[in-house]
Amino acid sequence: MTFRTGYDDDLRLAHVIADQVDSLTMSRFKAQDLRVETKPDTTPVSDADRTAEEIVRGQLARTRPRDAVHGEELPDTGHGPRQWVIDPIDGTKNFVRGVPVWATLIALIDAGQPVLGVVSAPALGRRWWAATGSGAWSGKSLSAATRLHVSGVGRLEDASLSYSSLSGWEERGRLDHFLDLTRRVWRTRAYGDFWSHVMVAEGAVDLSCEPELALHDMAALVPIVTEAGGRFTSVKGVPGPFGGSALVSNGLLHDAALQVLDPLDG
Repeated sequence: MTFRTGYDDDLRLAHVIADQVDSLTMSRFKAQDLRVETKPDTTPVSDADRTAEEIVRGQLARTRPRDAVHGEELPDTGHGPRQWVIDPIDGTKNFVRGVPVWATLIALIDAGQPVLGVVSAPALGRRWWAATGSGAWSGKSLSAATRLHVSGVGRLEDASLSYSSLSGWEERGRLDHFLDLTRRVWRTRAYGDFWSHVMVAEGAVDLSCEPELALHDMAALVPIVTEAGGRFTSVKGVPGPFGGSALVSNGLLHDAALQVLDPLDG
């Protein structure tokens, strides 16, 4: 496979880093001596989260010393138009409980736009990636990959919707709107976290949404979804990963879903 984009070297580097992180996270997954703490926001963090982010930052410091880095667990470093965004383990609650649905997310934002994303889920044996102009792909390596395309479902009544939980919508006073959407679609499943969104990119799911997410949760997903032909906005329609929430679709369903989640009279 030949990539002809301005981010070829960055994409190859992200895969090399993901390989290294996968080795670490898999060695700690279901480990008897895994250490888990509670962060100030009451979410869990394990020793694997911090070590994984340290691996990514160490590689970037050596290979991209001029680039800025933003991660979930450690303070921001650097400045400038190029910023790497890291979620060392997306799905930490799954990770610490032995559920295999978790992934390392690596993104590059250039001049304010997400231009590269790699999502590596080693316990599932899956990896998804994209760079601007490259298309979106899934496979175990750059040389053995399948191109991703969103579905062609055009009506909410025929759509499959994935989400993470009901409690988040309730906490933000948006549960009624979310339930309205679930009643409009054909099928709902709570695949959760990154998995909901990459399955939109591969056409297995038509819609996914979450009421509150941070930049590190979303940045890597945006190029994958958009290069596969989909749309990625907040639940209020703000494009990209900067709106604090996510509505992801095959594009055809996006406006209809937005109208349900954020009605004009709401």
